[in-house]
Amino acid sequence: MSLDNKPVYAGGCQCGAVRFRVEGALGEASVCHCRMCQKASGNFFLPLVSVRAARLEWTRAEPNRFRSSNHVRRGFCEKCGTPLTYEAPDGVALAIAAFDQPEEIAPVVQWGVEAKLPYVDALRDLPGRTTLEDEAAGTFLHEIASFQHPDHDTETWPPEDER
Repeated sequence: MSLDNKPVYAGGCQCGAVRFRVEGALGEASVCHCRMCQKASGNFFLPLVSVRAARLEWTRAEPNRFRSSNHVRRGFCEKCGTPLTYEAPDGVALAIAAFDQPEEIAPVVQWGVEAKLPYVDALRDLPGRTTLEDEAAGTFLHEIASFQHPDHDTETWPPEDER
């Protein structure tokens, strides 16, 4: 929380080149299944949350933008490709997974359901396993050294050992 009791959120891209801070109440969180959001995220759908009533500040660089339609621009990190924004005439929405604590932002509605992929609703019925349960990838998984930016702000970017 900030000093004036407004909620504060932070987040950024996978590599840490772009970071943001949001002060104030977030708007409606949603999942969009439209084909543009599928392509923009490279995924089955794109979870977004509106920040139009809050103050959005880019604290480390700004995203590059792609004009995906005559009304919408989509922000992304030019270094790692992380999708970050949906920018329309009525305001900006941020990708929920780009927040440092995405578990705090639960979607309340689904949009673009006419383009929902036919197997999405059945995903919950698939068996669930932890990453380390993949025995065939055991050696690979134990040798991984992550270069992903941590889920908190840092003083410098990139880290000293990666320069």
